[in-house]
Amino acid sequence: MPPHAIQLPRNATGARFPAICAPLVGRTAQRLLDEVAVVAAKKPDILEWRVDFFEGIADTASMADLCGRIKAASGGIPLLVTRRSAREGGERIELTEAQVIALYAAVCRTGHVDLLDYEAGNAPAEVAEVREMTRAHRVQLLLSFHDFQSTPAVEAIADRFARAAQLGADIAKVAVMPRSMEDVLRLLEATQRASRELAIPVVSMSMGRLGAITRLCGWAFGSAMTFAIGESPSAPGQMAIEDVGAGLALLQKALRPDDL
Repeated sequence: MPPHAIQLPRNATGARFPAICAPLVGRTAQRLLDEVAVVAAKKPDILEWRVDFFEGIADTASMADLCGRIKAASGGIPLLVTRRSAREGGERIELTEAQVIALYAAVCRTGHVDLLDYEAGNAPAEVAEVREMTRAHRVQLLLSFHDFQSTPAVEAIADRFARAAQLGADIAKVAVMPRSMEDVLRLLEATQRASRELAIPVVSMSMGRLGAITRLCGWAFGSAMTFAIGESPSAPGQMAIEDVGAGLALLQKALRPDDL
């Protein structure tokens, strides 16, 4: 496993829980490295490089080199690499899925990537190929589902977590869009169920304005990671890392057992 690899805990014991992940969305190498300097100074637990925002994504060699430059510039903060597809809310890119997988293989080989996000809705053979790749390079695989239109029923959300586990995920992630606070409650209920039933960490969030509360309290229902803005957002509803840190500290203090 890479020297700075992070192992997400399954529940609120041991390591910092939840881990705070800050996205990097710079579109050029200089902009990206400038962003790293700003965001790393705020000490997130994980940096997520959203490569679908990057203009030079087709230059695989340069992308691999940038992973090392990001890791060095951040002082070794664990790095999550994510290509979010347009169908799941990401930027449109001119790469085929085979080219995306080849890019993933190249960045994994660098030894500078600690976690890799791949969408569980891709073809089973593609998911299996990425699973083998991450195992070979001892990179944690986060299999994700995103619904930017609605919030499915509790059972459907729970099934998405379970499906990620069945496909060999090290971490299962589900993000949904609420239309009401009842939708937010469904996401939290499904998260709590999955965190109790699955043997891997789960990550969840309800997006947008209504779902912002889940970025502060999702950990209490078992979500092992929350995303916060270091400089620029990558999804609707994200809040500044300073606000998330303060909110987490306040809630965790209030919920701490009296004997601690």
